Amino acid sequence: MQRWLPEPFIFAILLTFVAALVAMPLCHQTPLEVVEHWGGGVWNLLAFAMQMALILVCGSTLAAAPVVKRAIDAMARLPKSAPAAIALVTVVSAIACCLNWGFGLIVGVVFAKAIARQRSDVDYRLLIASAYSGFVVWHAGISGSIPLTMATPGDALAMATNGALTEPVPLAQTIFDWHNLMTVLFVIIGITVANTLMHPKQGVLTIDPALLKDDAPVVTNVPTTGKTPAQRLEQSKLLSWLVALMLVTYLVIHLAVRGAGLDLGGVIMIFLALGLLLHSTPVDYVRAFGKATTGAAGIILQFPFYAGIMGIITGIGVSGISLGGVMAEACIRISNPVTYPLLTFLCAAVLNMFVPSGGGHWAVQAPIMFTAGANLGVDPGLTGMAISWGDAWTNLIQPFWALPALAIARLDAKDIMGYCLIDLLITGVIICAGLLIWAM
Repeated sequence: MQRWLPEPFIFAILLTFVAALVAMPLCHQTPLEVVEHWGGGVWNLLAFAMQMALILVCGSTLAAAPVVKRAIDAMARLPKSAPAAIALVTVVSAIACCLNWGFGLIVGVVFAKAIARQRSDVDYRLLIASAYSGFVVWHAGISGSIPLTMATPGDALAMATNGALTEPVPLAQTIFDWHNLMTVLFVIIGITVANTLMHPKQGVLTIDPALLKDDAPVVTNVPTTGKTPAQRLEQSKLLSWLVALMLVTYLVIHLAVRGAGLDLGGVIMIFLALGLLLHSTPVDYVRAFGKATTGAAGIILQFPFYAGIMGIITGIGVSGISLGGVMAEACIRISNPVTYPLLTFLCAAVLNMFVPSGGGHWAVQAPIMFTAGANLGVDPGLTGMAISWGDAWTNLIQPFWALPALAIARLDAKDIMGYCLIDLLITGVIICAGLLIWAM
């Protein structure tokens, strides 16, 4: 990986060209059609890109609050050996991602970095890879977008699946099905053991100390007397508390009263409210936030390119077919009721390299895969979880989702992807076995 994996932005450009070159002959599209599909999709992830940038920056700003730093550092002293540190980070990250993927993506790497500051005998790159490896279970957890969409009643479900699903599929048949729960358990055990065994037996590679350095907490020194009106507002804790109270009130109404799920926007609100409360003053929060924004550069640059790739994959030209549809149809042609979930998983895994988005997978695969699964007599819950696992699995080697973690860790994708490749192979065997057992 160190030798062959380019910078994530270069990787995104290469994927763009690959998608374009494959779409033209398979979908009988002209170069101009492909360019139109690409350009038409470039701006389709702007809202999502903003959410990802905010979750990175708000999460990092919260972690920079003095009280949070002290708590994380105290937890980081718990492991008594380097392998124990690797195992703890992996488990914490995986459990956090099961609860909420946005929360887990940030918490795992922040915790890993804190451990690296406490222990000089732990391999930093493997530690960050372990924190990211827990992300592989996110779509099988309670924030998985596809199973949650399947459980939501309404006409949109039937429209998205071409009428294959007219009634919602309860979470008891997807996320909380015992087959899925056992698969999640064995995946977490598998990556925990693998990551621990990958740690060097004797010594670790030298890591630049600057990678572990955190900026000192921002504290504004303002005279206690003679403050200007502007300074009084900037130093007013009451303003921070009032804004935090508004955020918390909305979340309580949204989650407890209306029974809505905790989505990415909710996680950002939690990070924002806690950050405002735990930083000394509003202006201290602003300055800490400003320092954290530098890590969002990769997200801002690369997400439009992946949106463009999604445009190529889903774009339908004069021929009436899309590249995503061609891939799904190829999977269906060689399937039977037992192998269909496995092949659906592999199709989703390949598609995820080009469309690393649960929503994108739903748009591309739902109209085709659920209809074919119904014709084969495959349980729709199993079909949905096969797509979900495929979407999550190849995230281990797709730099798209690693960008927030890499920004916090101050590493390049090539620094962790070698370890993640090993995790990919191990979890692939476990997931495939789980899907085959579920289908029998």
